[in-house]
Amino acid sequence: MPTVSEAASAGALSVAKVLIDSPLPQLDRLFDYGIPGAMVEAAMPGVRVRVPLRSAGRVADGIIVEVSPRGDYAGVLSELDSVVSPIKVLTPEVWALARRAADRASGSATDIVRLAVPKRQVRVETAFLAADTPPDGEPVTAVPIDAYGPGVLEGAIAANERLAIDAVPLVREVHPLDADPSWAGGWAVTMAAAAAATIAAGRSAILAVPDYRDQEQLQSALAAVLPASSIVRLDARQSNPDRYRAFLRCLQDDPVAIIGNRSVIYAPASKLGLIALWDDGDPLHSEPLSPYVHARDAALLRQEQQSCALMFFGHSRSTEVERLVEIGWVRSVSPRPLQLPKVIPTSQQSSNDRLAAQARIPSSAWKIARTALETGPVLVQVARPGYAPRLACAECQQTARCMRCEGPLLQKSARSTPACTWCGALAAAWKCQHCEGEKLRFVGNGSSRTAEDLGRAFPGIRVIVADGDHPVQTVGSGPALVIATRGAEPIAAGGYRAVLLLDGEQMAARESLRVGEDCLRWWSNAVALAAGGAPTVLVGVGGTLASTLVTWRQADFARAELADRRSLRFPPAIRVATVTGSVDAVSAAVAASGIAGSDVLGPVDLEPPLVRTILRFDYAHGAEVAAALRSELIRSATSRRKRTGSRQGYAPAAPSLRIRLDDVEPFLES
Repeated sequence: MPTVSEAASAGALSVAKVLIDSPLPQLDRLFDYGIPGAMVEAAMPGVRVRVPLRSAGRVADGIIVEVSPRGDYAGVLSELDSVVSPIKVLTPEVWALARRAADRASGSATDIVRLAVPKRQVRVETAFLAADTPPDGEPVTAVPIDAYGPGVLEGAIAANERLAIDAVPLVREVHPLDADPSWAGGWAVTMAAAAAATIAAGRSAILAVPDYRDQEQLQSALAAVLPASSIVRLDARQSNPDRYRAFLRCLQDDPVAIIGNRSVIYAPASKLGLIALWDDGDPLHSEPLSPYVHARDAALLRQEQQSCALMFFGHSRSTEVERLVEIGWVRSVSPRPLQLPKVIPTSQQSSNDRLAAQARIPSSAWKIARTALETGPVLVQVARPGYAPRLACAECQQTARCMRCEGPLLQKSARSTPACTWCGALAAAWKCQHCEGEKLRFVGNGSSRTAEDLGRAFPGIRVIVADGDHPVQTVGSGPALVIATRGAEPIAAGGYRAVLLLDGEQMAARESLRVGEDCLRWWSNAVALAAGGAPTVLVGVGGTLASTLVTWRQADFARAELADRRSLRFPPAIRVATVTGSVDAVSAAVAASGIAGSDVLGPVDLEPPLVRTILRFDYAHGAEVAAALRSELIRSATSRRKRTGSRQGYAPAAPSLRIRLDDVEPFLES
């Protein structure tokens, strides 16, 4: 085999531009490596490789992004160590999306590629390569979508439009091809029909939902209109082999419907025709890992790059989507005609019935629930899980805290021993630090305590608790009281005969920039689980929130909320960047990113020695600010400090800077 120099003189050596898998921001670029003659056929763009690093003879994992001629470079290039696999796991479209999303968020494309490409599973890959031909795709027939007018959504998919779609607030019965009938939300049925229309046209669809509850509904709806071979599930709850197997299925040429959570936006898809997101305001769509790119933003970038259709589904619209509607980037679509849900606002009122008073239900809601239980299940939404949100001293009313770590105490049931929510220590011999009292009292009502109260109030009725500790996805059509925390409501066969929204005043009292949006989203999603014409009682809330829910005009609320934030220069009317780190690092980053018209809020002291500064700037300056902050992040990561009392020279400094764009958390804190 010719040496590197001989190949270079002959002009035959190609160069592989490799993305190295490293968390270091300074390595977030493409490195040139020579391709040995024996690897020329295998070293293709998208394949996994092993490459040498300059220091200490180490070898790192990487992915070839591009292969190009050597050109005029006269130096000596290191060669690829090996080609790990012949499968092209990184497609050009996904790489372009990762690079652009990372640049927009002042982050590393490597971190996004790590989300997009699962870890290699050798046995799964071997079986995939051993299969001579891909599975034959079964024919797909488009299902009419009549709720929004004949051909409206189908035409939008064919024209690659961007839509904000108000979901139909009903539950529908679906009939999977190979399973028993089940029930799903109207949004899932519509999204599945849109996916079927896309696949029937020979293109793939990516469908993103917040959590597994929504995914189960969507998967059932898809199974009713698509063959099993055309449905691919790709999410973090799968085992590593199953996820990698599904990922390899997405790499094949036949069109499929890919469903999953936020990271599914980065899935490879042949001839992508549709990206659909359900409930983009749900915080589960926000990526908790660097560079913190929201699924909505990634979908917008990918739609623009690949010219596919984009649909945002939701019962309650987020202000981010409303801003896109106002600037004309997204078109709003509502169902026609729409039967408005029956929502009855009522304030807390005294009742002569002792059991009704214990259950926190006003007399009107009490009567509605009792009548509805004669024919089917009733949903009761509460704010908090557990038995009681807070324990307090019975003498001085101060919050009961752990005698070991000062953490708040919590009691899971009426007979359980109180325990610390921080360190888990049992408070068997607890004494109040303020008055030496030894008795505790419950403050507030969680899901378990509400279930006990309602169980006594409705003897003989089945009581079901649905929360984080008691996950329940479906309930039958028989009489039952379902006590659920917000977001954990199971779907009922035929829909709930009544819905009671308790603790509304407590939910709305939370100090948060998004409190109005969140409350409307929680309540609207619960209302949509009711049967057609079934009443919903909103307890303890009035004013704009109540009138918005009664008239079912959530888009108007989002429009007014966005106008208020625009006057206050709050996101999403403007973009924000949160810079956290040492005082010197934050000051340098703020100075480097300074542009005319930007606002600097802070610094604010955090845990020593950290401080935080918030930058507010217009969308037009987003690329400039992101690039400046990214440069400062790399400079901070590559800075070196001298070891104290050492003659061994310099050592890398500890990370002193963290940057997050479009972060609303500082505005959510009380």
